[in-house]
Amino acid sequence: MNDIIKIDSLLPNSYVEVKNYLYNNLKDIVFSNRDIIFVCIGTDRCTGDSLGPLVGYKLKNISQNKIHIYGSLENPVHSKNITNIINKINCNFNNPYIVAIDSCLGKINNIGKVFIDKKPLYPGLAVNKNLPPIGDLSITGIVNIGGSFEFIVLQNTRLYTVMTLADCISKGINHFILKVSREMEYINKPSKINYLQKNKSL
Repeated sequence: MNDIIKIDSLLPNSYVEVKNYLYNNLKDIVFSNRDIIFVCIGTDRCTGDSLGPLVGYKLKNISQNKIHIYGSLENPVHSKNITNIINKINCNFNNPYIVAIDSCLGKINNIGKVFIDKKPLYPGLAVNKNLPPIGDLSITGIVNIGGSFEFIVLQNTRLYTVMTLADCISKGINHFILKVSREMEYINKPSKINYLQKNKSL
């Protein structure tokens, strides 16, 4: 199984590839009862850097034991607070599995692509910020072309591109959570035999 996958967010049902990758790589972590934390990084003050907060916003109503969402439009995780957020997570959870989500600049032919990799990401790298790496697994969306004048490029990124990426990523995560939730319910559901044994009078 490849550690890295590239997904075109413009393709129909591209979210299914996100769901399948997460399921294949995270299902054992879910079933081991380990906390999984999605950290959605970025700021709503810059179009190109708003991918993470948009994903977090779309997932804000997720209610699943052992799966947690940090970062949204209302409460973004950005360069000024990410160190505190990491410390808070480490204090509140015992050995959590962290999935970091952020926008990225890249090659022109990769704009609109989602990359998922089994390694941490380095937030703020595109704008030369020295921030700590985060994540056991990273999900990045290529929002625009990299090279020079990165901050200006991020400010002039198409919202359509960012929204398409956010829809693909958030829908994939949501369907992954729904799938493992159903399986957990099935695993934890008493069998019909056990039910009958406990209710012999029926």
